[in-house]
Amino acid sequence: MSVYDKLNQMGITLPPVAVPAAAYVPFVQTGNLVFLSGHIAKKDGKPWVGQLGKTMATEEGKAAARAIAIDLLGTLHAAVGDLNRIKRIVKVMSLVNSTGEFTEQHLVTNGASELFGEVFGPSAGTHARSAFGVAQIPMGACVEIELIAEVA
Repeated sequence: MSVYDKLNQMGITLPPVAVPAAAYVPFVQTGNLVFLSGHIAKKDGKPWVGQLGKTMATEEGKAAARAIAIDLLGTLHAAVGDLNRIKRIVKVMSLVNSTGEFTEQHLVTNGASELFGEVFGPSAGTHARSAFGVAQIPMGACVEIELIAEVA
């Protein structure tokens, strides 16, 4: 099954690439690796604001991470032209706006990781990962995620 058939089956429509909010580009390809800049969580087209452990629970953060993964797929599509060319999601780095006491950043990040596994399958969608708790993310967003993918 093609990646696009899978996305269709899941009811996912890829968004267009977001315009960068500062002095950077949305993606860079070098060799067979594509590096996607960090994408912040958005809800209804605006930053999904919140802090895990204070104003948000883990499940809402996980939903935000899943929403970011969909945005990342839109950018990845723009970068490579065809998501069926993705050989592997190599690395995901997740920043979770959280209190010092919150320790479930890894569970929040599962929202993105699980989606990549569903879309690309276990061999191409399973990746290395880091999940960090941070004091703040631009525009007060609850989560920011960046991605590295290998293109066939």
